[in-house]
Amino acid sequence: MQEFSLLYPGNVMPEYQILPEDTAHDLAVDGFCSLLSEMEPERKIIRSVMTHITGDPRVIQYRCDVFEDILRFPQLREQMRKLLDRVDFLKTYGSFGKESDASGVWDLVHRLDEMNEYIQCVQGIHTCLSEVEIQSEGFLALKEYVRKLYEDAGFSELKKDIDALKVETSKVKSVTLGVNLNDRYEPSEVGIVSINDKTFTKSGIVSNFCDFLNRRDEIQKGNEWKNQYTFRTPGHDALETAGMERAAIALVPGMQAMALAGMAGVSNDAPSRDVTHILDRAMTSMLTRIVKKLKHILSRHVSVSTTTISALLPELLYYIYWAEYVEKLQSQGFHMCKPQILDSEKREMHASGLYNLKLAQSFMEKKESSSGIVGNDLDFDADHRVYILTGANRGGKTTITQAVGVAFLLAQGGIYVPTDSFSFSPADNIFTHYPADENQTMDLGRLGEESSRFREIFLQATPQSLLLLNESFSTTSFEEGFFIARDVVRILLKMGIRTIFNTHMHKLAREVDSLNRESGESKAASLITETEGGKRSYRLRVAPPEGLSYAHDIAEKYGVTYELLEEAKYGKNQ
Repeated sequence: MQEFSLLYPGNVMPEYQILPEDTAHDLAVDGFCSLLSEMEPERKIIRSVMTHITGDPRVIQYRCDVFEDILRFPQLREQMRKLLDRVDFLKTYGSFGKESDASGVWDLVHRLDEMNEYIQCVQGIHTCLSEVEIQSEGFLALKEYVRKLYEDAGFSELKKDIDALKVETSKVKSVTLGVNLNDRYEPSEVGIVSINDKTFTKSGIVSNFCDFLNRRDEIQKGNEWKNQYTFRTPGHDALETAGMERAAIALVPGMQAMALAGMAGVSNDAPSRDVTHILDRAMTSMLTRIVKKLKHILSRHVSVSTTTISALLPELLYYIYWAEYVEKLQSQGFHMCKPQILDSEKREMHASGLYNLKLAQSFMEKKESSSGIVGNDLDFDADHRVYILTGANRGGKTTITQAVGVAFLLAQGGIYVPTDSFSFSPADNIFTHYPADENQTMDLGRLGEESSRFREIFLQATPQSLLLLNESFSTTSFEEGFFIARDVVRILLKMGIRTIFNTHMHKLAREVDSLNRESGESKAASLITETEGGKRSYRLRVAPPEGLSYAHDIAEKYGVTYELLEEAKYGKNQ
């Protein structure tokens, strides 16, 4: 479990239910993910969040507030995304948590650079959270988290150390070596005389040697060295004095190569080779000890892994992409609102101006005005626990059924809902029961497959779930379908689960009073899609069925009324 998350508060992972694959398909989850991102890994992240359903009101409120901050402050989401991208890159490709035996200067400098980059990221996250008036518990907690991370890990002290080290190493321009010569003028002993902040003006070894020979007064008498530096011969194992320690800390990557290049002109016989590599071995010895020492200091400073912060990137991407999409909808005139959360035990929902987000996307693609969208008011409560939805074919029954599911799905993910206002008791899961595909019904037949699938859904569902039935049990004769559908409504009322049963069975809707007399607290209601002057209005109203028979509606759906057959065969003018 993450130490910190923008998807849930505290250190306790909430209980999740996985959205059934049928429901994900029926609510067009993959379609929405494709709209939000073109990259498959990012789509998977968004889908994972959407399909892990939690009914915990505190978690949902936490997400709603985080999303509101993300939506209100575009600059915040852009800055946070860039910073978390950098942290994630360091975690994935850096050396954090990947201990290495390497102890060279390159390894040290690389690790110092990574550490410096990480410190800047932590500082940047805190800064961008301080520049806007964030209100969500999630971002306020993150701001406090990175503040403590910076202070507790000693980042301020470490940053000074890194800055000082970079300043010191930048001053090193040259190294002065002391070389003892034998009778044949071959080097017999080598030591570091001084480390200098200036480069030599002449680079040729021979020319420098000649200069000294020509100026005899420049040849130093004796072999007295400056007290602050140490000269060691091959007989001594380690260079451990304070002066050498200070000198070694100041070494930079280029110095090893520089030292080796300066050795190129000496004798290459066996004794001379040993001598000429003394400097190399001495520097390596010093570097090994110093690098290990500094790594130990780093490990003391850096007590927290980058994993916690980098894990926020997928969560932030989820919020950012939805925020960008909601902004786009709002800019086109589509209403979106922050959901309000009610007690889960109430099993209620109160929506004003509810519309289908998938339909809104279709309007935008066709460049049609948002004014063409019809919003509806709909409530779930004890008197309206199960809706039996009827109406003319292509009157919007399936569209509004899907709209309710999408609204719940978005709200529970913390995202704004396609309504003017929306308050709801969270569902522990969402189930859909749509007509079976013919390819899936070879063994049981359509009615058998639908009945079997409904039983599985019913056994998984609880009173806190949401159930959407779309033309269920309509793939058989009316009498058989009606018999099954009536029993299904009876048991759903007993359970008290919020349900929309979209059906052509007008007779079932007329049975509402009879069904309610048998039920307990939860009641059913007849819901219709209105027609005005014979035209579909796409508006909902709680009312008895408008009178169209089931058979006539089916006949119209498949074009087998007298009028539709005549038109198809002979044309409109006949």
